[in-house]
Amino acid sequence: MMNLTIGWLYFDLMNTYGDRGNVLTLKNRAQKRNIAVTIKSLTTTCTPMDIQTCDLLFMGGAEDWQQEIVSKDLQGEKKQVFTHMIEDHIPGLFICGAYQFLGEYYLTADKKKLPGLNIIPIYTQQSTQTSKRLIGDIVCEVTHPALLKYIPSKQDRLLIGFENHGGRTMLLDKKNALSRTISGYGNNDSDATEGSVYNNTIATYMHGPLLPRNPVIADFLIAKALTVKYNHEVELTPLDDTVITNNRTYLLKKMYDSRA
Repeated sequence: MMNLTIGWLYFDLMNTYGDRGNVLTLKNRAQKRNIAVTIKSLTTTCTPMDIQTCDLLFMGGAEDWQQEIVSKDLQGEKKQVFTHMIEDHIPGLFICGAYQFLGEYYLTADKKKLPGLNIIPIYTQQSTQTSKRLIGDIVCEVTHPALLKYIPSKQDRLLIGFENHGGRTMLLDKKNALSRTISGYGNNDSDATEGSVYNNTIATYMHGPLLPRNPVIADFLIAKALTVKYNHEVELTPLDDTVITNNRTYLLKKMYDSRA
């Protein structure tokens, strides 16, 4: 029997927008395949070893003051371990504030420059007082080659989510984008990119509904985590996703119709 340890990083700080649903989805879809799951809820009191024992990482979104606390905590040996895991292809999902945190820096609305982990080639600047927040439902199409290979169905490549962010994230190389926006904003309001992929790490602005609404991304993360852990290619048993598929069909139709 295979087992999976999910590290829910800064669960008490980086969880403003209901991103917990992604952790529950990962657990549920793994357990349905008889994979034993342990969820480690990690915060500022965790040790580098606590992080290192995880097979899959998750961090949600939050506001500037919470990001600043995390930025100060995830330094030194913790930063080294965390960075090494991502470089070593340990998969992870990082949403909104956590996404921004992986880049070179995050410039807050009051011009405070928070250093990022400098793992993925992005930077983020908070909106000015006169610019709007980027809020609402979002539909985008997966474009990154690593996921295109894993998602043969064109319908499954359409991702549905909800975004709520003032920061504008710019990719230094647009080929690293997770997807292109069809409806909504994505990384910013200028280049139609959404998210970023680095090794087995997925970063995105799509909040809590991401994995429940797009289970193919959850399965990608689970399969990659098990493949890295057990050092051989793991193919997951298909699940009956009829209810999810019907819901996706309904939501896609509703979102497309709303554009008219």
